[in-house]
Amino acid sequence: MQWIIFLFKDENYMAEGTEATKEIRKGEALDAASLEGFLKDSLPGLEGKLTIRQFPGGHSNLTYLLSFTDREMVLRRPPFGSKVKGAHDMKREYTVLKALHPVFPYIPRPLTYTEDLDVIGCPFYVMERLPGKIIRQNLPEGVSLSPSQARQLGRNIMKLLSQLHALDYLKIGLEDFGKPEGYLDRQVQGWIGRYRDARTPDVPDGEDVMSWLEANRPQDVDRPAIVHGDWKPDNIVLDPEDPTKIIGVLDWEMATIGDPFMDATYTMIYFNEKAEQQAMGISATLPAVLRESISREELLEDYQHFSGLTIPNQDFYFVLNMFRLAGLLQQIYYRYYHGVTKDQRFEMFKMTSHLLIGSAQKVMGRNNL
Repeated sequence: MQWIIFLFKDENYMAEGTEATKEIRKGEALDAASLEGFLKDSLPGLEGKLTIRQFPGGHSNLTYLLSFTDREMVLRRPPFGSKVKGAHDMKREYTVLKALHPVFPYIPRPLTYTEDLDVIGCPFYVMERLPGKIIRQNLPEGVSLSPSQARQLGRNIMKLLSQLHALDYLKIGLEDFGKPEGYLDRQVQGWIGRYRDARTPDVPDGEDVMSWLEANRPQDVDRPAIVHGDWKPDNIVLDPEDPTKIIGVLDWEMATIGDPFMDATYTMIYFNEKAEQQAMGISATLPAVLRESISREELLEDYQHFSGLTIPNQDFYFVLNMFRLAGLLQQIYYRYYHGVTKDQRFEMFKMTSHLLIGSAQKVMGRNNL
């Protein structure tokens, strides 16, 4: 598979040992007094005055570090100014954390949730902070990976994903969390609608990609599963003492019940190869040792080995994941384009829409399934 892709850097700073928190961005402050009162009522034993810092990364839900005298927690809330219907559902994200934590011990422990707008003006939830390391473009300070360790980490990422997909969602109370029937059709039609709604005059219309996805959509899988929706290396928390050991998985905002192959193929695209970066003139999204020690083909074999499943129509899933990324980023860029947010990080998403749509078109051109 010679996939030419562009990947954006979407950082999620919920684990220790990652980039430090920063002062809260202008316009994104929380009502500290109100929040402190709510937390002390909801979580007995908290002492001292609440201090709040913001994790600077992430392009969707906003994430804050909450600190008391001897305890740190993480708060998640929707972005300011978001009007995307069905997006940024805090209750949904909290629900999946509550259901999964007892059976999938890689979930940050959820602590409390509220829809009371009098606290900070929006629904939000609070969870524990995981003491670990996260790998992004560069290895975090104090972490080293040999080629064999990098290969093992890749295998462990796919093994853990297969374990998630093997969970019986009915037994843990997630029977109403998603509708597996028609999942792929809803993904295709949903992202077509979202992309069109968020399209701005300076990005591709993507209509040829939309038509191709509609024409080449496979049948629903006969074994639906809990789908994370954003299973990528920088949502994986590693043991500080053993960088091949996974201790946590973050960012369950897009989790649902659906086609597990969407997760598996999405993960693979983050292992972009050196030749692809040179061809596109972009920087890596993972350290060289991780990209160079494990190929996409090996990751695919690992997932199929651990899950006992075979992924058909891999190019369809790749194109859909590229288009989905374009849609996600375009929704964010739409807010920037129209002045709803002034966050300068979002200006680059005009370019990513061009590159992601172009990458999907390359696959479509070589393989009509």
